[in-house]
Amino acid sequence: MEAIALGSELDLLMREWRRDIHAHPETAYEEHRTAGKIVQLLESFGLDVCTGLGVTGVVATLKGDRPGCRSIGLRADIDALNVQELNDFEHRSHHQGKMHACGHDGHTATLLGAAKYLSENRDFAGTVVFIFQPAEEGEAGAKAMCDDGLFDKFNVDAVYGMHNWPGIEQGKFAVHSGAVMASLDVFDITIKGQGCHAGMPHLGTDPILVASQLIGALQSVVSRNLDPLSSGVISITKMLGGEAYNVIPDSVTLSGTCRAFSTEQQDQIESLMRQRVKSICEAFSAEGALDYRRIAPSTVNHLQQAKICRAVTTALVGESNVLLDPAPSMGAEDFAFMLLKKPGAYIWIGNGVIKDGEGLHNPHYDFNDDILSLGANYWIALTQQHLA
Repeated sequence: MEAIALGSELDLLMREWRRDIHAHPETAYEEHRTAGKIVQLLESFGLDVCTGLGVTGVVATLKGDRPGCRSIGLRADIDALNVQELNDFEHRSHHQGKMHACGHDGHTATLLGAAKYLSENRDFAGTVVFIFQPAEEGEAGAKAMCDDGLFDKFNVDAVYGMHNWPGIEQGKFAVHSGAVMASLDVFDITIKGQGCHAGMPHLGTDPILVASQLIGALQSVVSRNLDPLSSGVISITKMLGGEAYNVIPDSVTLSGTCRAFSTEQQDQIESLMRQRVKSICEAFSAEGALDYRRIAPSTVNHLQQAKICRAVTTALVGESNVLLDPAPSMGAEDFAFMLLKKPGAYIWIGNGVIKDGEGLHNPHYDFNDDILSLGANYWIALTQQHLA
């Protein structure tokens, strides 16, 4: 039986919360209004609330009416992206250049709905820990919360995360038994040549030419050095250099990301990138430096907790609506840091069929409010299962 029905009072409240958060997006470690709203609601539900973990993170605890020593952690991310929203509906972003383009507004509202329901229906044994995490979008907010003692203060038996997934039909879930999301590494390559007149290139060392050779060479790292049965991606996303039509610049910077599914692949990619930067720059009498930074490891589910998620989602929507082990995503998710500390699992909830230009991180994206109740029901059922 559904705990929260579509169109119910709590479903309508979640929609209201979600749209308010969507209209006031805040990016990494600046989620002060969002955190304040979360705190106000959690305290109104009667939960014990802790703030300040990971700068703007919020954690709340709820004890069941029956005695028990077990505990479960449920996590939602709360930050937005630096994206200019192009929607024109009433709850569009009020903040120039910032937008909830990944659905964290929906994740937050869903977990708040579960917290309210469970606070009013405490027929479970043990403790629920609600984790509202900042700075998921490339700023390692999960690591910041862990470094601030998240699991020392709240020693959960297992921790769970969930993300909406455009492209999976509404009413369906996806559960992976292993890898779910790729690792995230970022890099900056500085190529230093010698600037000169564009009409006299022989008097200098052209770093743009070197950069063009290096861009092509870096694409061979994955296609010709990694096992074809493994997965990896190197993407150059920024190229900075030059200010005038008639001047060859002194230096060029290339920046981008690398994705993989294991530490071994990350090590191999980084090592091969360093070799190529060194050898190609030297071949053109330029100097090259690679600054390579690891932001988040691959998100890999623990098998036992994945089995629990499979059982809970199957009970909610039926076996035919639970996708088992679909291809993992090359996107990254810093929930991986929590899974390094505690057993747990991270699943996808269908956000509906993608329409043109409405996928994640797109300026026309909007979370599907019709899945809020299903998401909250998942959290409720998972808690009741874990703390039976």
